[in-house]
Amino acid sequence: MTTMFRYALPVEQTGWQVGTEMQASFAWEYEDGRAKLLNLYDTAKQHQWDAATRIDWSLDLDPANPMRMDDRGLAIVETPLWAKLGAEDRARVRSHVQAHTLSQFLHGEQGALLVASRLVQCAPQMDAKFYAATQTMDEARHVEAYSRLLHEKFDVVYPITPGLRSLLGQILADSRWDFCYLGMQVLIEGLALAAFQRYRDSAQNPLVQQVNAYVMQDEARHVAFGRIALRDLYPQLTDLERAEREDFVIDACRAMRDRFDQREVWDNLGFGDALADTAVGSETMKAFRRRLFSRIVPVVRDIGLWSPKVQQAFIDMQAIEYADIDVDTMLAADQRVAEEFDAQRHVAEAIAAAPAPAQ
Repeated sequence: MTTMFRYALPVEQTGWQVGTEMQASFAWEYEDGRAKLLNLYDTAKQHQWDAATRIDWSLDLDPANPMRMDDRGLAIVETPLWAKLGAEDRARVRSHVQAHTLSQFLHGEQGALLVASRLVQCAPQMDAKFYAATQTMDEARHVEAYSRLLHEKFDVVYPITPGLRSLLGQILADSRWDFCYLGMQVLIEGLALAAFQRYRDSAQNPLVQQVNAYVMQDEARHVAFGRIALRDLYPQLTDLERAEREDFVIDACRAMRDRFDQREVWDNLGFGDALADTAVGSETMKAFRRRLFSRIVPVVRDIGLWSPKVQQAFIDMQAIEYADIDVDTMLAADQRVAEEFDAQRHVAEAIAAAPAPAQ
């Protein structure tokens, strides 16, 4: 069944077009490049992988709880309605909430695919174009993986949320190359990494764990790419130019916090506005929204957008605690976890292939 017949809510049949005036930037220096970025490019080349073979698609999902997530992570588990729901209705809630999350991962990865392809076009230096080309392939692979997970293991797909659509539209419509980096490599990739980490570490289904672990391995490099490029640029900006970037970060983070509420799920399931408001304001949802900034705040500080105004905004969003996280250690852990999943699978395959002991 095609995707258009799986959407839980209506979507535009013709897709979504975003107008842009992005210029193509040629670079005539082919040999001189930043060592860190060229090393990252080499790593990206060596770590290209095939979603069709690296992931074990034969693994099944339980229809009653596809990702095998703890119910305490559901925003409505604290409401009287949850206590009244029977097993079948609870299973439907779990499936729709999880499908909604994976749908946003899928749409976000398509947005990342479009932005990465534009970075090849607009990056002013050749080393950045090299790396952006590998990221474009990464993002295509991520779209493939999440699309296959939804189409083969779930019955429903949700449209892109207004908040994610708005932020992607801003990034794609802006003609300045560094806004592509800032919006995608720092904000959207940072938000995605925090969400991926939750499902990589909390989901008990091994297929879901694999998909998120392997995608995170790539995304960690993408964030590193943005850090390298923007740390070089932002010290050279005027105070006015830097303040404009800081305002963009603040506004985008507030929008992501306020609009990440899964309201589409509660409306589609017929629970009504009152329950949706209760779910949005639940302690579970508040804690989840705060954790979404765990990957953004330390990188914003690292690239130099750390004025008192930005710090106060993160204090107001109760996310300033993440400022002291060591970004390099965190990204290295993402690489290590993916390698551990590979090692576990190789051991399991070796055991399965071993001859039976003689009787």
